[in-house]
Amino acid sequence: MNVIEIGSSDHRRASAGMLMGSIVVFAVLYSPQPLISLFSKEYHISPATAGASISLATIGLGIGLILISALSSTLERKKLMSLSLLLTSILAVASAFCHQFSLFLVIRFLEGISISGFPSIAMAYINEEFHRKDIGRVMGSYIGGTAIGGFTGRIVIGALTDILNWHTALLILGIINLGLSLYFWKSLPPARNFQPQRRSFREWQAGITGNLLNKRLLLLFITGFLLMGVYIMILDYIGYPLTAKPYELSQTVFGFLFVVNLVGTFSSIWFGKLADRHPRPQVIAIAISIFALGAFLTLIPVLALKIVGVALVAFGFFGGHSVASGWVGLVADSKHKAQAASLYLLFYYGGSSLVGWSGGLFLRHLGWSGLIYYAFALLAAAVLITSIAGEAIHLRRLQLK
Repeated sequence: MNVIEIGSSDHRRASAGMLMGSIVVFAVLYSPQPLISLFSKEYHISPATAGASISLATIGLGIGLILISALSSTLERKKLMSLSLLLTSILAVASAFCHQFSLFLVIRFLEGISISGFPSIAMAYINEEFHRKDIGRVMGSYIGGTAIGGFTGRIVIGALTDILNWHTALLILGIINLGLSLYFWKSLPPARNFQPQRRSFREWQAGITGNLLNKRLLLLFITGFLLMGVYIMILDYIGYPLTAKPYELSQTVFGFLFVVNLVGTFSSIWFGKLADRHPRPQVIAIAISIFALGAFLTLIPVLALKIVGVALVAFGFFGGHSVASGWVGLVADSKHKAQAASLYLLFYYGGSSLVGWSGGLFLRHLGWSGLIYYAFALLAAAVLITSIAGEAIHLRRLQLK
């Protein structure tokens, strides 16, 4: 097996390409997040409706992931990811010209579908092209790129919206992403260990069903659902208390709040290395504890502590997600790794859509404290589920021995 060695020129090219690709995907996916409270004011809509600018994109992404999983065994990895990034960037430019919120939501849904060609294939590419012992480190680097992308999109949109308007901000971001997509196409080494296989619908269905019936994988899928759901819920709606009295942050200042997501670049790599050396359930439990501490700090009516809280939320989330996503690649059957990655991301973005949307209801009826107590319950469930997953995997290994 011709794997990419850490420190080689191919490793540098692959890392740079994956970094650019993840920046494009997550800059586009979450760029409207700092604008959610602005949408409520401009279009006179509820928090849950304004939050649909994120949730509809992630619903489209989930649908696209199912379609991609059916094609992933036949299409060359690099071509599929490149096409996904280029189409996503073009749709991002198109969204800048939408002046009706309903049309904007339609474009956001289509962006979600186009984005789906990148994340699951990127995870499969990493699992196929790098040595097994390096998966935790490489996956941590990839997840770190998603943190940079999410931060870049949010801060660019926030600042440019204050200077110009949100339509022009989206246009500029779309053009930048188009350039990064072309860089990805040029720099990423072609997949060496991928062998295209034609599979019937029945075989595809069997792979999906097999992954869903695998208790160990299903528990990890649910973990991703909960982690992503709570993270997006907090980031979607933190703008409501922070742009209102007594803080009244501007769009630029609020956009810069998302710079704290860069701590995810460090935590994803750090937790990925920890997962290579320590039991994964324990590592995820530590990440979730940090996540919960950050959520608690957002309840304290001191702006500095709220900002620290958001930073800890990002730190814990990216750490936990890095471990869980890498764990899926190790547990999944070698013939169905791409499908397992797609299903993990389907649950992951399903959490973003469903939990993120439901958070708007808690905010509207119970306020910010009600939303955070809801988050605590979901995070506690995530710790319990990963603990059960660890026990199931341990028992499986004993049976194989």
